Amino acid sequence: MMPKRNAVDGQGAKYHKLTRTADDGYIDLQFERPPPKVPYKAILLATVLFSVGSLLIIIGAMLLSGYIDAKYQDRTWPVLLIGALMFIPGAYHVRIAYYAYKGYSGYSYDDIPEFD
Repeated sequence: MMPKRNAVDGQGAKYHKLTRTADDGYIDLQFERPPPKVPYKAILLATVLFSVGSLLIIIGAMLLSGYIDAKYQDRTWPVLLIGALMFIPGAYHVRIAYYAYKGYSGYSYDDIPEFD
């Protein structure tokens, strides 16, 4: 014959109720994002690329239109090409930096590559 167990619930199983606390081991601070680190060097580089690219595009357009003397005509397309190659990434990153500064949703300083 098997020995009888002490029944707490009346059906032969011994158990005790766990106490439930409000502390589940998580704190609210671990889910908050730290304030973004502003990449000043990258923004400065993007601003320089944007400015110099704009200037080269303006000079290339003036060469193309004939506003600047025709003896510099052979420099028109290289100036325009280099200006466009500098303007496009500069304008893109300056726009991201501006929108991140203004706090628009979907834009963050994390989208700008850093050079550390």
